[in-house]
Amino acid sequence: MRNLLYDKGLFKSQQFDVPVISIGNITVGGTGKTPTTELIVRILKPQHKVAVLSRGYKRKTRGFRIVDTDSTASEVGDEPLQIRKKYEDVIVAVDANRKRGITQLLALPQEMRPEVIVLDDAYQHRKVRPSKNILLIDYNRPLFRDNLLPIGRLRDLPEQIRRADAIVITKSPEHLDEWERDTIKKANRINDDCPCFFARIKYCPIEPIFAEEGDKRYIYSKEVGLFTGIANVKPLLMHLSDIYEQITHTSYGDHHEFTRGNIRDIEYFARSNPQSMLLTTEKDAQRLVSNRHISPELKKRLFYIPIETEFLTIEEGYHFRNLITGCIPASTATGSTLFEF
Repeated sequence: MRNLLYDKGLFKSQQFDVPVISIGNITVGGTGKTPTTELIVRILKPQHKVAVLSRGYKRKTRGFRIVDTDSTASEVGDEPLQIRKKYEDVIVAVDANRKRGITQLLALPQEMRPEVIVLDDAYQHRKVRPSKNILLIDYNRPLFRDNLLPIGRLRDLPEQIRRADAIVITKSPEHLDEWERDTIKKANRINDDCPCFFARIKYCPIEPIFAEEGDKRYIYSKEVGLFTGIANVKPLLMHLSDIYEQITHTSYGDHHEFTRGNIRDIEYFARSNPQSMLLTTEKDAQRLVSNRHISPELKKRLFYIPIETEFLTIEEGYHFRNLITGCIPASTATGSTLFEF
């Protein structure tokens, strides 16, 4: 009923006087919202003052909050903290109430006031009318072959795909021919008039969680103790299996808060496997860096692997950039014209 009321216009959505770009999905977790948000930040920040607004999933605080580089994941959420640390010239804020969050951002002093706001995980937040509504779909999970929660992984009706201004098929294979692209579009019932882009996961060089203490010699080990608290670890396991001879994986729930017992288990594995690198995801690393149960010796061996969203072709990258920048008045440009993909 709620969806129908929104579709019929019985709930009002507010449009703001700055461009608002929304990124989201219809399924629960694992479609690559954070790396896609970071991609849009990289596109926009050379020319515009950018703010990212997230709800701060699983944080222990409430209301509107600006994310600082010394914030903790429990205060602001792991994904907003990750974005803030990577892009220190970008304002990152959290608020479950997106209208209030945007209003607070626009009330900042003129030198901080954003020229464009990126909403992370906001496809279901219809009280805000975005300038562009970007929907992410996992290549391996077509919407119309799934079911609503709790039977399946859909948190909204698949027909809500019609509200998207553009669609990004994430976690695609590196090479797709036109027939394969058309097959995926048909499986998701994507109309020809809706821009559709295909992207893959790009794995970046491994980094120590604790920059000063990390012993980078462990990166060259052929043994990995992998522990993750993410929705879908299969792509990461496939990537690592091409590089490492032995992988021992421990899986926790999405956004898992590592307890003293979890850290003891990791330390036990480290002692039993003295040659292994201890690896996790960039998102998990945000929750570990402030964990007070980690010993100095364990800090030497803890690493994470960053990821990025990368389009399958250069042409798609340029078209997506033009789609994003096309909703922003040229008069707001403040920087250079360089873009990264």
